[in-house]
Amino acid sequence: MTVAITGGYVVPVTSEPIEGGIVLIDNGKIVAVGADADVDVPDDAEIVDASGSWVLPGFVEAHAHAGIGEEGLGWEGRDYNEMTDPNGARLRAIDGINPDDQGLRDALAGGVTTLVVKPGSGNPIGGQTAAIKAWGRTVDDMLIRTPCSVKSALGENPKRVYGEQKKLPSTRLGVAAVIRDALTKTQDYVKKRDHAASEDKPFDRDNTLETLAQVLSGEVPWCQHCHRADDIVTAMRIADEFGYRLVVNHGTEGHLIADLLAERGIPVIIGPLFTSRSKVEVNRRSLRNPGILARAGVKIALTTDHPVVPIDFLVHQATLCVKEGLDTETALKSITINPAEILNLDDRVGALAPGLDADVVIWSGDPLDVMSRAVRVFIEGDEVYYFDDAKGEGITKSPWYSE
Repeated sequence: MTVAITGGYVVPVTSEPIEGGIVLIDNGKIVAVGADADVDVPDDAEIVDASGSWVLPGFVEAHAHAGIGEEGLGWEGRDYNEMTDPNGARLRAIDGINPDDQGLRDALAGGVTTLVVKPGSGNPIGGQTAAIKAWGRTVDDMLIRTPCSVKSALGENPKRVYGEQKKLPSTRLGVAAVIRDALTKTQDYVKKRDHAASEDKPFDRDNTLETLAQVLSGEVPWCQHCHRADDIVTAMRIADEFGYRLVVNHGTEGHLIADLLAERGIPVIIGPLFTSRSKVEVNRRSLRNPGILARAGVKIALTTDHPVVPIDFLVHQATLCVKEGLDTETALKSITINPAEILNLDDRVGALAPGLDADVVIWSGDPLDVMSRAVRVFIEGDEVYYFDDAKGEGITKSPWYSE
């Protein structure tokens, strides 16, 4: 099916905006983006008139727990922290995601079409993350990539969880030691595995170590939960020791060492930003911090850490960061192409460009204006959400049956 979104103010993110532009979609992919005179729209194309509206790529939430930290539920919907084993690398977020979580419908209302669902921060090594679309019948239908990264945690959370159990790790020293021990064991495992393969001998595989081997080989990045500057430096130290690709998650005090992060090319997924200073680690939480990092040359992405902050507030965080000094261009990139590039998803999402998935959102106006709303949301060319003005509410298409 061919769809042409016409007449809107098109913001591709990775190229200049186009007044009265066209986004041409075929078979779920973007095939052309440009001015009316430059795009040949087939006669049989379905025309979506976006006149007077803004047209952007769907937003990318780089660190969320939607689907495994379900809205309106207690323990029965909390599947993000398996706090019984400090090394949970074999655990996969995809196995706990419920596509019917209200948080995913909220994502669409906020223009979020892609999210990276991560295990929590109760374990030093929490497990494998999954990049999914915000709409689908099964999580397998929604899946972009798994593992998208491996989640790890430093600081207060893992030391509290295991300290209360009177077992390792109960200190920052212990948390770092658990991570080092696991990665050292993985190095030894890989040598033995490869040697067995070279001699065509059987070998007992280990799902935990196989996952960590993907990190050490550079196949997947290491998403490191850390707030305080000293914990971020520990994350950098361990990454230097083992040579994996580090992505700082949260990074509340990253602005204090922004030059060090920039020098090493370490990106920061920063947030959540609409929270109280509920613990020591986040005492320096400020909407000014993303701008400080960006001006120092650090690639940033914003996160709500949903459900800590509702996922549909992702764009509002960007707006208020602009108010506090983040430039507008970087603010939009921080919720589109930057998270896509940081987590190796930019071959699918994050911009409006030929070859990418047709995840397109039509906004009533500039999305950084808090009065604007997402009025139509397309995932892979299929309209999955629209705002009904008559009813005054958003309507999400059912993935299970036709309405």
